[in-house]
Amino acid sequence: MQPTATVLVYSDDSNTREQVRLATGRRPAADVPAVEFVECATPGAVIKELDKGGVDVCVLDGEAVPMGGMGVCRQIKDEVFNCPPVLVLIGRPQDAWLATWSRADAAVTLPVDPVEFASALASLLRRKALLGA
Repeated sequence: MQPTATVLVYSDDSNTREQVRLATGRRPAADVPAVEFVECATPGAVIKELDKGGVDVCVLDGEAVPMGGMGVCRQIKDEVFNCPPVLVLIGRPQDAWLATWSRADAAVTLPVDPVEFASALASLLRRKALLGA
């Protein structure tokens, strides 16, 4: 993995994207690289960014409209070669089974809890580093 990690954040809500940025800070944990963000507000923009390559982890808002993050997750897991790990933001803990259906690698609830979110993101970045090594 590069000295910085690229995290794609998909949500139609700019406040949700801001919550993700603030919860992450410069780096979610001391043993993972600093983070740079690519923000997307539409599913098409997500696909376009993933086609460019260089994304280390995707954070997808399960409550986004017109297409929720779980639907986007399932689509990219099917269509994107070497799809990066995906963290899905879910509206309530009971929706965790839907995140499993979408093939998300991790799920955290909204509103974003900074400690829970940073821990989940750091775990996915570590996993990505191990798989890339």
